[in-house]
Amino acid sequence: MEYDEKLARFRQAHLNPFNKQLGPRQHEQGAGEEAPDITSEEALPELPPGEPEFYCPERTMDLGLSEDHFARPVGLFLASDIQQLRQAIQECKQVILELPEHSEKQKDAVVRLIHLRLKLQELKDPSEDEPSIRVLLEHRFCKEKSKSVKQTCDKCNAIIWGLIQTWYTCTGCYYRCHSKCLNLISKPCVRSKVSHQAEYELSICPEAGLDSQDYRCAECRAPISLRGVPSEARQCDYTGQYYCSHCHWNDLAVIPARVVHNWDFEPRKVSRGSMRYLALMVSRPVLRLREINPLLFNYVEELVEIRKLRQDILLMKPYFITCREAMAARLLLQLQDRQHFVENDEMYSVQDLLDAHTGRLGCSLAETHTLFAKHIKLDCERCQAKGFVCELCREGDVLFPFDSHTSVCTDCSAVFHRDCYYDNSTTCPRCARLTLRKQSLFQEPGPDADA
Repeated sequence: MEYDEKLARFRQAHLNPFNKQLGPRQHEQGAGEEAPDITSEEALPELPPGEPEFYCPERTMDLGLSEDHFARPVGLFLASDIQQLRQAIQECKQVILELPEHSEKQKDAVVRLIHLRLKLQELKDPSEDEPSIRVLLEHRFCKEKSKSVKQTCDKCNAIIWGLIQTWYTCTGCYYRCHSKCLNLISKPCVRSKVSHQAEYELSICPEAGLDSQDYRCAECRAPISLRGVPSEARQCDYTGQYYCSHCHWNDLAVIPARVVHNWDFEPRKVSRGSMRYLALMVSRPVLRLREINPLLFNYVEELVEIRKLRQDILLMKPYFITCREAMAARLLLQLQDRQHFVENDEMYSVQDLLDAHTGRLGCSLAETHTLFAKHIKLDCERCQAKGFVCELCREGDVLFPFDSHTSVCTDCSAVFHRDCYYDNSTTCPRCARLTLRKQSLFQEPGPDADA
C-alpha cells in the first residue's frame, strides 16, 4: 500500500503531456472504463506526516510539461494554395484580437501572421521565368540577386522583400522596383537627361506656384494641395516644383545654385527625380565659376589656392607627355578621378566644390603638385634639361614655369625671374629677338642688292 501511494504521487508530479486535457469526465466517457482522475487534487491520497511533497504545479510549469506541444499552431503552414493561405491569415488575425495585448502569445501570433503574408506574396509574385534584363522608357533594368530587405520600391513605396520577391535596378539611374511594378513606371531614365542635357538649374528654388502645375504633381500628375487634401504637396528645392508624397520622399541633397551663388552647402529637401539627377551630375565638370560668379574667388581663399595649383599642373603636363619615364609611371593617372584638372583650370564639378569646402581637395592637389614637381626637378634628368635660364639676369638656378617666383611669357613661353621681368622690362627679350629677325627677313632689298 505504501508503494502504491508513492507511485501515485510520482505520477502526479510528472504529468504525461498526452493525457493533459483528459479530465475525470473524459476518462469515464472515453473508453468506457472507470479510471481514477490522477490530475485532480481530490484523488490524491493523503500523505502521512513527515513525508516529502512531490506534487508541485509550479515545477511542472517550469519543466514545460503543461504546454500543449502537439496542438495545431496558429496559422498552419501546410496551406499550399492562395485560398488556404488567406483563410489561415484570417484565423491568425482573429486569434491576435482575442489574445491579451502585449502578451508573448500575441507576439508569436503576429510573427506567424507575417510569415503567412510573406508566403502569400511569394505565391502571388513568383520569381521563376523572369527575364534578367528589361528595357523600359530608356531604363535598363537588371534582375537583382541580393537578398537584402532594406530596399524600397521607387514606384509603390513598399518594402522589397528580397528573400521572396523579384526586383530590378536600373543600371543608369539606380531606380529600384518590384517586377510587378515595372509596367507601371511612367518616369524616363534620368541618365538620358544627363547624357543629352548636362546642365544645372542655377536659379535658387525657382518656384512658379501650384496653379502653373494645375494643382497636380509635377511628375505623376496626381492631385495635390498645400492642405494635404487629397495629397500633400511637397516642394523640391532644386526645381521649385511641387510633388506628391510618392514622388517626393523628403530626401536631402546639396543644391548647386546655392553653392555657386551663396557658398551654401546645407542639404535641402528634393524630389526623388531631382535626387537621382543631382547624384549622377555631382562629378560632372559643368560649372564655369568665372562666368557664373567671378566674385566667388574674392571671398573663398580655398578656391584661389586650388586655381593656382590647377594652373601649375597644366604647366607640368607638357613635361609628362614628352617624358618616357613619366608615361611609363603613368603619373597623370594620379588625377584620373578629376580628368578635367589636366584639361583646363576653369571648369568645376559640385564634388570639387564640396571637397574644397571640407579642405580635402586642397590637400590632395598639394600632394599631387609636390609629386609632379619632384619628378621634374629632382628625379628625371630629361625633364631637368627642359628647364630655363633667366635671360635678363642669367643667374640663379634652373627655372621652371610652375615655380612660384617666376613669370612666363604668354607669347613664347619663356621663363624669367619675376623680379627681373617686372623690374627691367615688361617686354620679353626672346620675343624682341624674334621680332627683329622677322623684320630682317621681310625687309625689302636695297638698290645695291643686285650688284
